[in-house]
Amino acid sequence: MGKKAPCPQCPQCLPRWLVTFGDLMSLLLVFFILLLSMSSMDTKKVNEAIGSLAGAMSVLDGGKQTEVSIERIQEATPIEETTPTTQEVNRIEAVIAEVNEIIQSQGGQAVTLEEAEDGFIIQMPASLLFQPGSAVIENDDALLFIKRVALMISKMSANMDIVVRGHTDNMPLPSSSPYKDNWELSTARAVTVTKELIKDDVRASRLSAAGHAEFRPITTNATAEGRARNRRVELHFLSKDQGIQTQTAKSILDTVTE
Repeated sequence: MGKKAPCPQCPQCLPRWLVTFGDLMSLLLVFFILLLSMSSMDTKKVNEAIGSLAGAMSVLDGGKQTEVSIERIQEATPIEETTPTTQEVNRIEAVIAEVNEIIQSQGGQAVTLEEAEDGFIIQMPASLLFQPGSAVIENDDALLFIKRVALMISKMSANMDIVVRGHTDNMPLPSSSPYKDNWELSTARAVTVTKELIKDDVRASRLSAAGHAEFRPITTNATAEGRARNRRVELHFLSKDQGIQTQTAKSILDTVTE
């Protein structure tokens, strides 16, 4: 038998991955051409795109890498801003936390901050402000708290008004009270807090006062604890701007649940 012929030397082929890579480049080129055909022609944008593509991929001759202008970045990038309402709420929450440390060390009820559809509400327990059946503020801690709230009110938007609302439980007043019924007492307490805010330089035109007696309880009047919670004075911060109302409610929910 003769010798087997040697295997001929085959020419070296291109690597297989290069075919896939070439297909990918073709698809990308078609994709960008389609985008360009569907977009409105803006010379500045086109120059930026061509320059960036040339610098990054070295595919186009004669191009040079350019950077997207600062103006374009500002137009394309939304800027998140902290709303003044959020800042105000955070400051009020910090003041409430401070006064609650003092109140709780003395075994009293805490001041609370709550959201509302048109703003937010600070609830002050009557025990912090008044003696039973009285509408005179004798607690220095309460006066200091009202003064600090007044300072923050003076820095708030002029679109924010404050309604002071007095509430009682359903129990009859003690004989020592100068008021005939809970209507008079709740109204007198709201007016007292309102006048204190005016004394602390809050514009009177931003304030109003109302008394609701025992007819807007937040819990049951069947227990001593429930009645204590119902005896309160509320500061309702109401925005006259519908857009701010929505943002205020959202920010309060976020703040309280953190």
